[in-house]
Amino acid sequence: MTGHSRTEPTDRASPQPGGQGGTLALSICIVNWNTRDHLRECLTAIHQFPPSRTYEIIVVDNASTDGSAEMVAREFPQARLIANLANEQYARASNQAIRASAGDLILLLNPDVRVLEGTIDALLAFMDANPASGACAPKLLYPDGRLQRSVRSFPTPGALLADVLGLARLFPWSPTLGRYRLAFWDYDSVREVDQPMASALMVRRRALLQVGLFDEQFPLFFNDVDLCYRLRQAAWRICFVPQAQAIHCVGASTSQARGEALRLSQEGLARFYRKHYRGALPCPTYWAAMIGMRVAFAARRAWARVRRT
Repeated sequence: MTGHSRTEPTDRASPQPGGQGGTLALSICIVNWNTRDHLRECLTAIHQFPPSRTYEIIVVDNASTDGSAEMVAREFPQARLIANLANEQYARASNQAIRASAGDLILLLNPDVRVLEGTIDALLAFMDANPASGACAPKLLYPDGRLQRSVRSFPTPGALLADVLGLARLFPWSPTLGRYRLAFWDYDSVREVDQPMASALMVRRRALLQVGLFDEQFPLFFNDVDLCYRLRQAAWRICFVPQAQAIHCVGASTSQARGEALRLSQEGLARFYRKHYRGALPCPTYWAAMIGMRVAFAARRAWARVRRT
């Protein structure tokens, strides 16, 4: 393992991959905001179950006030620390980490994810054996061992409509009506997918050099969906690898600001549609999808207010 513990200023360079890779096999990039204890467990797990190849760890801390950056510098001096003076949100901070990295492969890892024995090596082995794959993701489990349904299809109008109308909940096992959330999906076999959670996502640097990094117009949500969409458009495969498993404590950061997270999620989905579907869909279909998603988010906000009272 290489790297030094040091605090670096915010990097606002254009969101393009930094180096050409080749120096290391793997760069593990973690973006943190006020999840010090989760981050400690995440880094401890990496050291307990490290990859068998050369690697580095880069932690970008988004101006945490819980002592996260100080903890990394004190307890994990071998990690490279980039301490931002403001919360740069996930997309920009991830781009900082990737631009600072040197690995041929990049493991994007949330601080609330704990790798298990063999997790990282299984992902590395899959990428070595499948050069057409631009990204792959492990099976995610809740802390109690239950399966986390971490893979979805792209939010096409048909898939979203079935979800908004509640048909996906009524008929979750239908490959048509339940397509967005994929409740019927088999999580026990390797397969090509649209969009796994970026909570733990291994990406090939060569693929990023082709399609670019995270679009910073998606600061918190749908940046991973957008990246996966661009990878698929560029003919890169994205695969789910169940032989690799990790524990994910869902929403450790976003749960700290649920109302804001819901608003940003709505904005992210609308931005995704404007970027990828406006002009590509018939005008009535596009606007019906936009109106439907706004109605659905309004209903979610109203239900959240009811639950708080």
